[in-house]
Amino acid sequence: MDTPRIAPVTNPSEEVTELFDKARLRAANGSPLNIFGTLAHHPALLRRWMVFATHVLAKNSLPQRDRELLILRAGWRCKSQYEFSQHALIALRSDIDADEVQRTKLPVAEGGWSDHDAALLTAADELHDDACISGATWRTLASRLSDQQMLDVIFTVGNYHVVSFALNSCGVQLDEGVPPAM
Repeated sequence: MDTPRIAPVTNPSEEVTELFDKARLRAANGSPLNIFGTLAHHPALLRRWMVFATHVLAKNSLPQRDRELLILRAGWRCKSQYEFSQHALIALRSDIDADEVQRTKLPVAEGGWSDHDAALLTAADELHDDACISGATWRTLASRLSDQQMLDVIFTVGNYHVVSFALNSCGVQLDEGVPPAM
């Protein structure tokens, strides 16, 4: 989609402005990131979703690398240019190199991943395709991850599916300075 179906709010309410400032939802130039500017059309939704999204992105029990591999794969599988491109940049600050970012687009068997990384990507695929992590993938991940971390695997992928649904459906455009990564 070349133009947004719901354009980001350009003159947010006082409530939304306070939320942008409190949660640091702004780009480097001070403008709200397009995802948050779009969700600003529904301040109650934005406020409540941010509680969950903050857990997934900032308070997650998974290592950053694991979290970002899951998010990249979910964004890729959901064909979300915005999500994948934003997190391609975040991944580079999370012990993931540019080649690995690109390899998240490949079939897992072709990516040359460690067993753990392959299981993370497979879990994202299985949740996307079957709404359930298979027994084999669960056992591989559970051999290194706690029950709390296993729940964070599921909810990370789930959150970024919901986010991708909104981004794709609303036509949210890439933020200034974010190169397309798909």
